Amino acid sequence: GIMKRVSSHVSIASEAEINLDLSRLLIDKPRFTLERKRSFDEQSWSDLSHRHNDGFDSVAHSPAFRTGFESPFSTGSHFGEPSGPHPLVNEAWEALRKSVVYFRGQPVGTVAAVDHASEEVLNYDQSSEKMVDRFKLGAGAMPASFKVDRNVNRNTETLVADFGESAIGRVAPVDSGFWWIILLRAYTKYTGDASLSESPDCQKCMRLILNLCLSEGFDTFPTLLCTDGCSMIDRRMGIYGYPIEIQALFYMALRCALQMLKPDGEGKDFIEKIGQRLHALTYHMRNYFWLDFPHLNNIYRYKTEEYSHTAVNKFNVIPDSIPDWVFDFMPCRGGYFLGNVSPAMMDFRWFALGN
Repeated sequence: GIMKRVSSHVSIASEAEINLDLSRLLIDKPRFTLERKRSFDEQSWSDLSHRHNDGFDSVAHSPAFRTGFESPFSTGSHFGEPSGPHPLVNEAWEALRKSVVYFRGQPVGTVAAVDHASEEVLNYDQSSEKMVDRFKLGAGAMPASFKVDRNVNRNTETLVADFGESAIGRVAPVDSGFWWIILLRAYTKYTGDASLSESPDCQKCMRLILNLCLSEGFDTFPTLLCTDGCSMIDRRMGIYGYPIEIQALFYMALRCALQMLKPDGEGKDFIEKIGQRLHALTYHMRNYFWLDFPHLNNIYRYKTEEYSHTAVNKFNVIPDSIPDWVFDFMPCRGGYFLGNVSPAMMDFRWFALGN
């Protein structure tokens, strides 16, 4: 081979030396060790800053190393030398503290909305019972939010629940009950403590929620019919029908309840109903919500106003309602779940939340 002559001022490192230097870099690289099962409070933030600085002791004393931007621990100092928390960090902690709502000395949640002029919570006022325009909601409806009503004269605190009578549009929440069951299962699985989920109150609450969503009515689909504004998920409007995010929550809540319900008395009946509903819901979602290229071509060739059980276009979808972008967006292999499938309407948008 051809060898190039190198000046004596330049030393060529061998492969072994290069590997050794790389290994040193890997060893000396600062490691951030965050303990699990520990809240990221101010103490852990301080610990993180010290561990961060220890890894740069070798370069922190060099005047050539200075930060090119202002970070929380580098303002006006050498690289790696702490100069106190950044003001933005203090403001963030202060805002977080002010957002916490306390009930009898214990934190119970965060503020949903505040009018700084009057210090009154907006849209969540004057609620005492599950009544909307003299109509009583069914047992098992889970409130969307709570308000802590403090009586200064009596020195008492009372939780006031909002079941939708104070919400925008006066719509009762559908997702809150499902979130409650899912969080109860998450708590039980994480802590290993089943005493809470097995308590009579929690068992009764699960049965009431399930009784609402599993009750028989005029609907011919195993999915849940929802109105606009019935959930606190990002996509609140334009979901009338059978939105995929509610069906995903419904499916997960049924699976969680199946693991926590006691197989005795009323619980045994609900376990049987859950098994039947899960089977029907899974079949319905896989057959009618799943969209791939062959299914898209079939929909494009659908005939409308078909009658009888032999109808191919079961939801009477109008082919002209298919957006043009779907054909370019749809991959040749694979597919996705539709955002909503209702009579004469399909939401072809792709939502990562439900998929």
